[in-house]
Amino acid sequence: MLFDTHTHLDAEQFDEDREEVIARALEQGVTQMINIGFNRETIPTTMKLAESYDFIYAAVGWHPQDAITMQPGDLEWIEKLCAHEKVVAIGEIGLDYYWDTSPKDVQHRVFREQIRLAKRLNMPIVIHNRDAHEDVVRILREEHAEECGGVMHCFSGSWEIAKQCLDLGFYISFGGPLTFKNARVPKEVLANVPNDRFLIETDSPYLTPHPYRGKRNETGYVRLVAEAAAEIKGLNLEEVAKITMKNAQACFRLG
Repeated sequence: MLFDTHTHLDAEQFDEDREEVIARALEQGVTQMINIGFNRETIPTTMKLAESYDFIYAAVGWHPQDAITMQPGDLEWIEKLCAHEKVVAIGEIGLDYYWDTSPKDVQHRVFREQIRLAKRLNMPIVIHNRDAHEDVVRILREEHAEECGGVMHCFSGSWEIAKQCLDLGFYISFGGPLTFKNARVPKEVLANVPNDRFLIETDSPYLTPHPYRGKRNETGYVRLVAEAAAEIKGLNLEEVAKITMKNAQACFRLG
């Protein structure tokens, strides 16, 4: 019983075979998934998926790449959707300094606004962080994000950064890069993260694990991430499945 805590099954890459992709995930033992709606286009399609499948939950938020497009009414929209029984987190939110699509000051403002909303609603947050480790941690600290908690999605930072996130009460999530032969840093981080604080994900259709690297990712491939985690942690697949299922249910307050 695996839990893919971050997928984008509403992406156009799945338009031709979405039902088959979901069926294959179930065959691989993926019994729960969180689909991420991160802008004006993907939030409605994420909600439709969550309402169509009992085992798919939704996270809704505004991605840093799209921060420049966020209007005051959008935050109110997210707040309203958070009352839906299938919405379990606000995200993905955060900072992205790799893609130059939104000015940093706008990203910071939108990030802070959504952290404050999450605290007010007592909802966990899903953090997107690309090339912005120090600013992400600083803003989480300044906004007292430990009051809402959440997950560092597809973590790419060092163990030093991970420790700071753990100190704030966040879970650390690992995806396809964990399976790459040259991925020394994520493997080192996972080896040090306590067993009760790590999650697994695909971020499909992106970040495809080995041996499918370069092809479209699928949520069923989270099994490959779990197998890599088991090897790093000195556990078996069943143990990793149980640990990460329990952690995900705690993080997103399910069950």
